[in-house]
This record gives sequence, structure tokens and C-alpha cells, in this order.
Amino acid sequence: MCRWLAYSGEALRPSTVVLDSQHSLVAQSLRSALGAETVNGDGFGFGWYPDDGSEPALFHSTEPAWNDRNLRELTRSIRSSLFFSHVRAATWAPVQQTNCHPFRYENWMFMHNGSIAQFPTLKRALTFAVDPSLYPHILGSTDSEVLFHLALTLGLQDDPIAGLGAAIRHVEDVARDHGVPFPLQGTVAVSDGATVWAFRYSSERRTRTLFHSADVETLQAMYPDAERLKLFGPRARLIVSEPLNDLPGAFIEVPESTVLTVDSSGYHQRPFLAAA
Repeated sequence: MCRWLAYSGEALRPSTVVLDSQHSLVAQSLRSALGAETVNGDGFGFGWYPDDGSEPALFHSTEPAWNDRNLRELTRSIRSSLFFSHVRAATWAPVQQTNCHPFRYENWMFMHNGSIAQFPTLKRALTFAVDPSLYPHILGSTDSEVLFHLALTLGLQDDPIAGLGAAIRHVEDVARDHGVPFPLQGTVAVSDGATVWAFRYSSERRTRTLFHSADVETLQAMYPDAERLKLFGPRARLIVSEPLNDLPGAFIEVPESTVLTVDSSGYHQRPFLAAA
């Protein structure tokens, strides 16, 4: 469907991972080894938290990521300690800027690799479940943006894990009423500017891939001659749809039906909506 990455740690130029890695996100937009689609050329988005603590800034484009000079200029000019980036392979929703991830509400960012099955059939019921005060903030036509605002309606800002879980359960309940099996597929990243929550879940328990980086200091000790590893501080943490390099042990797969929390103390992992 799509590819994405989330970074948290010491401030660095986003181009370090978005553009310059061996298998960077831009490289994955041209050739994804693990994605459902090889090419993800239906637009992209980049969102970052300025280090002054203000709300996240967004840059969206309908250009393929590999063909946008502005993305190169931007990611090589700014520094940020928390940012998201996403390359899109459209399903049924049109290619337009308002359909590019990440999405934003106040200090929150959200992005999704996946889909809600038969969304046109379920769209009315799901959209009507969004709080009326949030409805005007839905600017595009994707299932992902509706899922985000449904999660906001159901408590994402108070408890991101419970809020997204309630939204997914609501999608599954509505889908069941409409005779749609296995409605939700995907990996999701959410942040409030301090913490990142990454979810790997699908109704069928066959979810798109998700990985997180290993401890930087351990990797630097394992690969003392790897110059690129010296660009990262000890708190640098990446969550990615697929690994950004071929170094053994550099990226660790997140298990099925799992939520990964990334904060100042590191990674924390727990089951998420696991089968009873």
C-alpha cells in the first residue's frame, strides 16, 4: 500500500534517512522489497516537530518522492528530533495533496500503511461516528484520515493505545454489520511530539511489515567501520516499514498484533488487540 518511517532521538537532518540511507524511503518509493506494491509513486508527505515545541509542520506533494526537488531541499535544510515521512501507493482514493500522509490534528500526527476493505461501502457509517467538532478537519477522502479522526473521537489524545484500539474495533463492528470480512489492514504511527506509538495489526492477522532499529551504541560496537552509524546519537530510534540497510541485526521486526511505544527511555512493546 505505502511505506513510511518515523524517527525519534537527537536532532538530525531528515535527509539522513529519508534520502541518503542504502534503502532510503525515497529508494523504497521506486523499489520496495517487502511492500504490497513495488512502486509507491502517488505522492508523499513529510511532517516534523520543530524543536521549539510548536505544533508539527507538514509538507505534502502529489509528485513521486524521487522526483521532488523540494523534498530534498527541505530535508537537507532543517533539523528535527521527531519526524514522520510517508510515500503513497493509492488504492481507490484520488491522488491529491489532502490524501497524502501524515495527517495532523493540533499537536498530533498520524500515518498509515494499509486500508479499510470496501471503504466506499463503510464510509458513511464510519464518518458519521466521527465527533461533529472533528468532522471539519477531515480534508481528504482516504480511509486512513477517517480512521485517525475516529480514533480522536474515541479517546486517542487521552490514551493513544486505547483510542486507536476502540476505533479499530468500531471499524470491525461496522464491517461485520455490512458483511465485510477482515476489514482492517495496516501499520499505523501516531505521535504527540514527545512519544511515538507504532501499531502492527490487521483483522486477518497478516499485517504489512514493520521494523524498529536496534540500539545505536550496540550497532556502533558491532560495526566500528560503518561511518554512517556515527551520524546517529545514542537515543536515535527509527520505526520503518522495511529496513533501511542490509546490516545484519540493524533492524528488528515488530511482531504481529503489537504496539511499540518509543519515548525517552527507549522501546516498549506489548500485545495489541491480540486474538483471544
